[in-house]
Amino acid sequence: MLKEGIEVRIEKGINYIYSNGERIKYTHWLGDLFSFLYDSIMKKSVFPKKFEASIGIHNNFLKDELKDFHNKNIIELATGSGNLSDFLPPDNNYSGIDISNGLLKIAYRKFFEKGFNDFKLFLCSANDLPFQDNYFDVCICNLSLNFFNDIKKIIEEIKRVLKNNGLFICSVPVPERNKKKSVIRGNLYSEKELKGIFENKDFIFYSYDSRNGALLYFKAIKK
Repeated sequence: MLKEGIEVRIEKGINYIYSNGERIKYTHWLGDLFSFLYDSIMKKSVFPKKFEASIGIHNNFLKDELKDFHNKNIIELATGSGNLSDFLPPDNNYSGIDISNGLLKIAYRKFFEKGFNDFKLFLCSANDLPFQDNYFDVCICNLSLNFFNDIKKIIEEIKRVLKNNGLFICSVPVPERNKKKSVIRGNLYSEKELKGIFENKDFIFYSYDSRNGALLYFKAIKK
């Protein structure tokens, strides 16, 4: 599943990428020292105050959309603390990436406890995925697309690792749904802008009908 020439070493369940014998490191915006607060911050602050959204509605969307996936090769961009383990059936082959070592450690415990037999977590950036071409059936990005600086590069990488007719599922805040003009971190693109960017990269773009505060739910299919 890895590209040729990728050097990976596994330490306590986490796959670390090495270059010239040195582990590649990243700086996460929360910092690994605060990883244990991630879920609480999302539930008590980000959803009600930043997104003006219901975390219950969000979780129901994930549950409904992911429950029928079985025996798929699935990649998640920005795994975070591993909450997708609550919604994906454990018979899928899951690969998750994040630049936070602390969050990946929490995610490892969650996926292990949920009974996933085939899951792998990688400390790496979505700008340069370590995976081979045309490998994954599904790519998921949950509440993180706005944190990537070069969205066009990210979409190129998504397209590269997805099989033909592979599916990308995303939830992301968009400015036109941010009615109270809350300060939301990252680069916000409108639904129209996202549709144009994905279609320019040869994806078929669909928005879901789900409404939940500042959040947009959409999927894109690789042609």
